[in-house]
Amino acid sequence: DPSVLRGAFVGHTDAVWGLVYSGTHQRLLSCSADGTIRLWKATEVAPALNIFNDNQEMGIPSSVDLVSSDPSLMVASFNSGHTSIFNMETRQRILTLESTVDTSSSSCQINRVISHPTLPISITAHEDRHIKFYDNNTGKLIHSMVAHLDAVTSLAVDPNGLYLMSGSHDCSIRLWNLESKTCIQEFTAHRKKFDESIHDVAFHPSKCYIASAGADALAKVFV
Repeated sequence: DPSVLRGAFVGHTDAVWGLVYSGTHQRLLSCSADGTIRLWKATEVAPALNIFNDNQEMGIPSSVDLVSSDPSLMVASFNSGHTSIFNMETRQRILTLESTVDTSSSSCQINRVISHPTLPISITAHEDRHIKFYDNNTGKLIHSMVAHLDAVTSLAVDPNGLYLMSGSHDCSIRLWNLESKTCIQEFTAHRKKFDESIHDVAFHPSKCYIASAGADALAKVFV
């Protein structure tokens, strides 16, 4: 339907792994297997406003999010195991979060990074089954935990900032109390296909719904 399609943002030369929209600035952030993160003006189809990591010094970006406590900042994670905070306007890398990764290991990949909606905290989901919490001001690791039986693929925090939801290739969704970092609920959501299972999880912004999408080609909504 031509009345729906606004046009295509052209620039990436490989698969796009992540997209995030900023309603505040009407900007769109994308990260791609071509190694770049690109900032677009969402109101018009035009070349990218800014390009980050174009010489791949941090690795290949796997996930990107807007920093909730400061809308001029974004946080990006990489397959190298690094996570950095960038200023979107100046392109400056402000902070690289503390990392103890063995960069020779393929399991150091970070699959998802999200920003806590009310606190200056970044949360990362790791290929090696861990979830880690970082202080955005100091870059220090606050907490690290083995959260699943297989790679953690997806994360979401509820709009009130009290609960964390994680999805994994172990087929389970887990709900965590953010204050105590304890699992308060776990359920199986998707079947495995080609060693993959859950690809994404989300909270509804106002209702008590959660949703997930999996390698079994299903999207599910839970009440």
